[in-house]
Amino acid sequence: MTKPVRIGVQLVQGGAGVTYRRLRDKVLEIEDAGTDVLFCYDHFNVPVGSIDAEKGIYAHGEQPDVENFEAWSVLSAWAEQTERIELGVLVSGMGYRNPDLLADMARTVDHISGGRLILGVGAGWYEKDYERYGFEFGTVGSRMKAFADGLDRIEHRLSVLKPAPQRKIPILIGGGGEKKTLPLVARYADIWHYFDNLDTLAHKNKILRENTDALGRDHREIERSQEWAGLDLADAYADAGVTLFTLVLWSPHDLTELHKALAWRDERNKRAAA
Repeated sequence: MTKPVRIGVQLVQGGAGVTYRRLRDKVLEIEDAGTDVLFCYDHFNVPVGSIDAEKGIYAHGEQPDVENFEAWSVLSAWAEQTERIELGVLVSGMGYRNPDLLADMARTVDHISGGRLILGVGAGWYEKDYERYGFEFGTVGSRMKAFADGLDRIEHRLSVLKPAPQRKIPILIGGGGEKKTLPLVARYADIWHYFDNLDTLAHKNKILRENTDALGRDHREIERSQEWAGLDLADAYADAGVTLFTLVLWSPHDLTELHKALAWRDERNKRAAA
């Protein structure tokens, strides 16, 4: 059975003039609107960059020092503040926290929220975060090794914590590397998040399926998640198998496009159920 389409919001908790009071008010608006998932981001400094289907995420130009709040502290407050919406970080950089500690943080926020946490993780990419906070940036290869080791440690820690999580916490992996990331998606992920054009998405879906087949896993167990590309492309992405669409909202966090996306979601799911 096809999963229903869901709409997420990444409410970016950094930017010039951002205050926590304003973020708190936006969270209420986002949940009241009927949004399915609420994410924050995991940066200690606001990155200025681009997302490209070929290059991935990369920084360019001036990287200013502006207002910003730490991800898991914010997420804990949102877990207490909200009642229905699922919550997560899109995505936690594995190199910023001991993986066993990250698993315990996730379990704790899962309990605070009553079982609504999604644990989003990635290898990390923004050098300024590492440099300013004293973490070793290393190389792509060293970050990917730490990421793979961290996923294994998280899986183990979640299995032995007492009390256990409220549910099996869904693991969301962000990234689209074909040689290293997609095999980890096939092994660990419940949700795969990236930003691809439709042709690249089809290609990477094929590679992901080859990896899940090799593990004896049904690729349909892994939800496909993409950044919202607008109403014009929404049906095409849904036809390609994407069921979680996330709008990235930078300050001043205007919700106009969110309401359009939610209306499309409801209409799409109604058509699928007919």
